[in-house]
Amino acid sequence: MAIESRETGNLIGSDKVEGTAVYGADSEKIGTIERVMIDKISGKVSYAVLSFGGFLGIGDDHYPLPWQSLKYDTNLGGYVTGITQKQLEGAPRYGNDNSWNWSDTSRTRAVNDYYGVPFVA
Repeated sequence: MAIESRETGNLIGSDKVEGTAVYGADSEKIGTIERVMIDKISGKVSYAVLSFGGFLGIGDDHYPLPWQSLKYDTNLGGYVTGITQKQLEGAPRYGNDNSWNWSDTSRTRAVNDYYGVPFVA
């Protein structure tokens, strides 16, 4: 598989991450990355927002996943997380962008706790 001109060995453009499949611990597809959330100060990606459910993008739920909980799998051509679809159904989520407050550290801490990833304020 050739690396596209906008990518290098370890770097990828955010537009190429959006829409990438996410697979659960059982290697079953559980959704796609809708967007990435980047820390303004450090410049590091903090979360990937997973889109799951609905039909043709309508009625999807959005699940913030700590970026550290995802690993890229070249064989699958997508990201793998250590949870299953059943576990995802109990994860913190929101229906639309207006219903999630990213500046509420108790919410983001709860996301990290759910996935077993240390929270860094």
